[in-house]
Amino acid sequence: MEPFVNERAAKGPSLFLLPRWSERQNGLTAGFTGRQGGVSAAPWQSLNCGLHVGDADIDVVHNRRMLAEALGWPFEAWTCAEQVHGSRVAIVRRDDRGKGRESRSTAIGDADAMATDERGVLLTSFYADCVPLYFFDPAKGVVALAHAGWKGTVLEIARETIEAMTASFGCDPADIEAAIGPSIGLCCYEVNEVVLDRVIPLMRSLNLEPDRLVNPTEGGKARINLKELNRQIMIKAGILPSRIECSDYCTGCSTDLFFSHRMEGGATGRMVSWIGMSEGDLKA
Repeated sequence: MEPFVNERAAKGPSLFLLPRWSERQNGLTAGFTGRQGGVSAAPWQSLNCGLHVGDADIDVVHNRRMLAEALGWPFEAWTCAEQVHGSRVAIVRRDDRGKGRESRSTAIGDADAMATDERGVLLTSFYADCVPLYFFDPAKGVVALAHAGWKGTVLEIARETIEAMTASFGCDPADIEAAIGPSIGLCCYEVNEVVLDRVIPLMRSLNLEPDRLVNPTEGGKARINLKELNRQIMIKAGILPSRIECSDYCTGCSTDLFFSHRMEGGATGRMVSWIGMSEGDLKA
C-alpha cells in the first residue's frame, strides 16, 4: 500500500502525507509536497519551494509560508540546509530553528541530512527526482531527514544519518521507523558508466547482486533503483525491514504531480520533504 497519501484540498498546496506516522505519534508531521497549489510562474509552476533554481525569491517564500500554514505550523519553525549532494548530517539545536527559511545565506551550511530531538522545529529539504529519506525514533523522540541523489546514496547518507542519531541521541537503530518518499524510479532513471562505476561496488559491498537493482540499456548505460538501494543501506545499518515504508510514486512518470529535473530538462521547481514534532507531548 502506498504510504504517502495525496490530501490536496480544492485550494492550497498539494500534500502527500504520511498519515500512519501522524496517527500513531501525536504531534508528529511528515510528508512531501507536489507541484500544484503555489504561486510560482513557469517554468517553476506552481509550488516551487527551492530558492536555488532561478524563481523569484518572494514567490518561493510565499509558497513556503503557505505550506507551513497548511500544516498548522508557524513559518518561524521552518529549518533547512544548503544541500551539496554530500553525506554530512547536521544536528539541529534550538538555536538553529528557522535557519534558511527566507534565504540561502542563513541556511545550515553544507548538509544533506538533519536530525533533531527539538520539538517545534520543522526540518525541510528539497527534491526534483532525488530520494527523500525520513527517520523517526519514537523511543527517543528524534526525527531526521536525508536527501539522497546518486552521490548521497553512494556515500551512504542513510547509514550516516542513522549513525548520527545513535551517536548524538542514543538511538537504537532497531527502534527507528523509516520511510522512502516519492522520487525517480527504476523505470526512468538511466545513468552512464561514471555513475555505474560508483554504484555497482556499493551494491557488492552490501552483498547485493547488481542485476537486482540495475537494468542495462544501451551504450554502457543502465537504469538503477535508488529507492531499493537506500532501503538496503538502511537495513544493513540496523533498521528492521518491517519498519521501512517505501513510496511507489516515480517523479519521472508523474510530472503532473511532481517536479522532475530529469524529465523537464533541468528547468523546473523543487518539492519539499518535511518532518517535525510539535511542542505537545508525543505518544509513547
